[in-house]
Amino acid sequence: MDFQGLLADLNLDAFFVSNPHNVRYLSGFVEGKDAKVVITQDGPTLITDGRYLVEAAQQRFPYRILLNRAEMNKLLAEFFRGRVGIEAEHLSVAALEGFRQDFPDLEFVPTSGVFERLRRRKSPQEIEQIRRAAHLADQGFSHILPYIKPGVREIEVALELEFFLRKNGSEGLAFSTTVASGERSAMPHGGASNRIIQAGELVTLDFGCVIGGYCSDMTRTVAVGQVSNELRSIYQAVLEAQTLALEAVAPGKTGRELDTLARAHLKQLGYGEHFTHSLGHGVGLFIHEAPSLSQASEDVLEVNQVITIEPGVYIPGLGGCRIEDLVLVTEQGHEVLSRSPKHLMEL
Repeated sequence: MDFQGLLADLNLDAFFVSNPHNVRYLSGFVEGKDAKVVITQDGPTLITDGRYLVEAAQQRFPYRILLNRAEMNKLLAEFFRGRVGIEAEHLSVAALEGFRQDFPDLEFVPTSGVFERLRRRKSPQEIEQIRRAAHLADQGFSHILPYIKPGVREIEVALELEFFLRKNGSEGLAFSTTVASGERSAMPHGGASNRIIQAGELVTLDFGCVIGGYCSDMTRTVAVGQVSNELRSIYQAVLEAQTLALEAVAPGKTGRELDTLARAHLKQLGYGEHFTHSLGHGVGLFIHEAPSLSQASEDVLEVNQVITIEPGVYIPGLGGCRIEDLVLVTEQGHEVLSRSPKHLMEL
């Protein structure tokens, strides 16, 4: 990365990076939450504490070790000059006020989305990590199917799935696992409760793992035994909407265009008001990144972005369904990274 060029473009003398995901993106330092990066004309420097002395020595660029947190501003005085950029969405008001008190002669300049914009397009190495995370999620889905049956609690299914993912290489969970059955499947982010799964209902599983710091994200909805015609109709509508949007993914498409495709189809079938969230989002070091795929999005898809396509229908008192794939935008159009089957499975 051309750090001098970055500072010149932003008209800055230094840049204080505090977003943990951006710290990891720039430095490769795994524990981004316990580190900062400061960029000057001389280049970037990683700042962390003595717990990570060994890890810091393995990073891409120079590092400094804090003896204690109270020494942070004293250390930063070696780097801060003139106009100092800060990440406005990730630096607390208290921290900013502390800077202004300790550095009264400096100008602190709020910035937004500087590194998030860079993170939109993934490198081949990043794509490989996401591909591996998606593959592990597919394996997890195959593993968990026999556990989804009447009499089993949602939380038991979630724990078994999470155990499998961790045992087979996931560094953690990309987000809290959802296992939502029956009426609870009408909750888009219903988590996993002590509710006992019953025959004749839908169960939605939304989960992701982490490989090399990069996330996967997949949702599948399955039936426990035979379900009603109404639930079948909901499932078919969501599958059709997902297929329409998925097939249209290509460079140059906007998030709004794709969202409209899926939303219009569900509206035509009478389910429009029950699609209560956006169509999708970018995925990378963080589970919700740019670009956005929503009714308001003007984001334009580019080659090597990784996104989700995840329409859903949620009817309170009855149930719901969501189908989500992880998708790589390619020069030819797209590649679906989630390979798990999407036909209605009656377990």
